[in-house]
Amino acid sequence: METRPLGETGHDSSILTFGAIALDPLDQEAADEMVADVLDAGVNHFDVAPTYGDAELKLAPTLEERREEIFLGCKTQERTYYGAWGELHRSLERLGTDSIDLYQFHALTRYDELEAITGEYSPEMAQGDHDPGALQAFREAKSEGLIDHIGLTSHGDPSLIRAAIRQIPELETVMFPFNFTLAAKEGPEYDYGSVLKLASERGLGTLCIKGFAKGRWPESLSEEERPYSTWYEPYDTETELTECLRFALSHGMTSIPNAGDPALVPAILDAAAAYEPMSEAEREELKRRARDADSPVPAP
Repeated sequence: METRPLGETGHDSSILTFGAIALDPLDQEAADEMVADVLDAGVNHFDVAPTYGDAELKLAPTLEERREEIFLGCKTQERTYYGAWGELHRSLERLGTDSIDLYQFHALTRYDELEAITGEYSPEMAQGDHDPGALQAFREAKSEGLIDHIGLTSHGDPSLIRAAIRQIPELETVMFPFNFTLAAKEGPEYDYGSVLKLASERGLGTLCIKGFAKGRWPESLSEEERPYSTWYEPYDTETELTECLRFALSHGMTSIPNAGDPALVPAILDAAAAYEPMSEAEREELKRRARDADSPVPAP
């Protein structure tokens, strides 16, 4: 499988990142089989989070056996110094590893969260107690060898992600939405292309989330009635999944995580193994087709 430099981290990531949330609904034997299949296909970048159910625990056995093959990304939604330290140690324990290659501020959606992370503001400050923020915990964890690189993920407004890139000089990667439905829409709230441009100028690795998003689930459909365990309605045919992957990667994204449902992983894996760049004419045609489609991002 093709690999690309993950910004200036020194690591070359496979163009498909394994989103380990797909392991959560599986039993351990099926999870082990899926991870083995993904690794054997050439995927070397994995992404997991403590909010992904039991995904950390189900990834742990393969990490113990094949750790040297996996560039491990993990995340935290904690914004405070002590919260971030606590969740990092919990993830290390659940994953059964001594270090995490890429630790990320997860799901940044508001400016007050950014201020809390950087220590510029936190609710505790109003009461006279200064919290240095999660960023300081990340810095210390990196100096102690518990993490190697620092990243950010966000489903939020592009302007917020650009602000975070500018305010956190330690960032080495950024994960954000990018797909042809978003690219077809006008307005600053859909301008994730500007995030890609700024990240590229800053030498950051770029990871594409919601690359396979078709739209929000219909409100008339309950969670139990949804055919896939994803936060959005995904494209699901072989042709559509291939188009989604090729569109994002042809714009220069470093890597694209798979959709979260395990049923979609094999087809996406095949699409990544057979990746060919998409021409500008093909990309424009996809945007034309998606012009009137609803977008699942930014997150409401």
